[in-house]
Amino acid sequence: MSVIVKTVAKFVVPPIVLFGIYMVLHGHLTPGGGFPGGVIIASSFILLTLAFGREVAFQKLKRSTASLLESIGGLIFLSLALLGIGFGGWFFLNFLPKGQPLRILSAGFIPLANIAIGIKVGGGIFA
Repeated sequence: MSVIVKTVAKFVVPPIVLFGIYMVLHGHLTPGGGFPGGVIIASSFILLTLAFGREVAFQKLKRSTASLLESIGGLIFLSLALLGIGFGGWFFLNFLPKGQPLRILSAGFIPLANIAIGIKVGGGIFA
């Protein structure tokens, strides 16, 4: 790629990752969530691949690590779903207390599920 594309990629990849993390963490308050946040994070690594080549992108995040993150995200999501049964309830029981509306910790375990989905989707799309 050209020097312009490489220079722009160096500057825009960190804000793209930061925006993806924001989408994952605020998915229960604003439009977004784990899936779009994971796609945005994975797209930053795809931009690195397009600008610098696979070798540079895989130095930042190895394919085996991305595949491991995908598996870990799926296991975390499944564990959250099964914890409801462990607390004497049902599958996907919201076992965490609900907070005050429009606060970060206001949605029970939905933010944790968004994080797990973001890890799974981000790792899966890049792997």
